[in-house]
Amino acid sequence: MAHQRKLGRTADQRKALLRNQVTNLIWYGRIETTEAKAKEVRRIADRLITLAIKECDNTIATTKETHNDKGQLMTIDVVNDAPSKLHARRMMMAYLYDLKEQKQADESKSEYKERTKDNKHPVVEKLFREIGPKYKARNAEKQCAGGYTRIYKLGPRRGDAAEMVILELI
Repeated sequence: MAHQRKLGRTADQRKALLRNQVTNLIWYGRIETTEAKAKEVRRIADRLITLAIKECDNTIATTKETHNDKGQLMTIDVVNDAPSKLHARRMMMAYLYDLKEQKQADESKSEYKERTKDNKHPVVEKLFREIGPKYKARNAEKQCAGGYTRIYKLGPRRGDAAEMVILELI
């Protein structure tokens, strides 16, 4: 039987809250929340990061022959996800919310569209391209798995005296 904190919410509210906080933790690297929520978010985030570490380098390189507009035969090198990486990507996409990248201050609308047109799910891409390789190297040095987050206690919140913490990726 899975033990989980109820957080004073119904199941659908709790699931949405945790999905939102895990997504923001991965995207921004740190969030401020209550201690009970942080401990639940930590469990889920560690599982997703472990999945990203296992599958970040799992790709298959193939060559594809095709004809161009003039009818000439061309050979194209194609790099695709292995089936296990594709499954991991789909599991992450099913859980994490889709955040849109922010437009830079000095960026025009057309530049922003050009920069973000291929990035369908930037949070999942960040897990596979940045976070997975970073923690894979860290695990190789330390010879341990897990423990990708850190909790700093801030003290009680004014109003209801809930213990506030900062949860961040190490």
